[in-house]
Amino acid sequence: MKRAALLALLFASSAIAQTRHNTNAPIDFGADTIELQDRANRAVLSGNVAVRQAEMSLNAARVTVNYTGQVVGGNPQVSRLDAAGGVVVRRPDQTARSQYAVYDVNRRIITMVGAVSLTQGSNTVNGGRLTINLDTGRAVIDGSSVRGGGTGAGNVTTAPSGRVTGTFSVPNRN
Repeated sequence: MKRAALLALLFASSAIAQTRHNTNAPIDFGADTIELQDRANRAVLSGNVAVRQAEMSLNAARVTVNYTGQVVGGNPQVSRLDAAGGVVVRRPDQTARSQYAVYDVNRRIITMVGAVSLTQGSNTVNGGRLTINLDTGRAVIDGSSVRGGGTGAGNVTTAPSGRVTGTFSVPNRN
């Protein structure tokens, strides 16, 4: 097993077990502006965006909410959130930061890229990409550099060494 993957597993296993996230909870949001794009089945939230689902929160400069086009109980069914700009995801006892994030609501997975940092207590792990499985609470970080292109986010360069780095606290042994 690669050293970076082993460190990520050690961090995840040393963490207090995360409770399963309630992905069926409503997704509440607040933003400075919202642009509804009904024909494209999406809404673009911008300016101090705050999203909350159960005990998890996501903050960013901009979030695009994609929905399926189906309406249940008067509510569109959200399938994906794309966040950009100073993204912060908080869960009980964990905070993750990055430049970009995708929350795949159907798969219950959050993927964060661009200068990723995951903090739990006094433990911190940094890398290029973080994947959080909301069903299991497992967080995996790798050090790969992510390169964008075309008209999207441009080039995103992370962890110049392509490695996972971090700090683990040790118990005080008097």
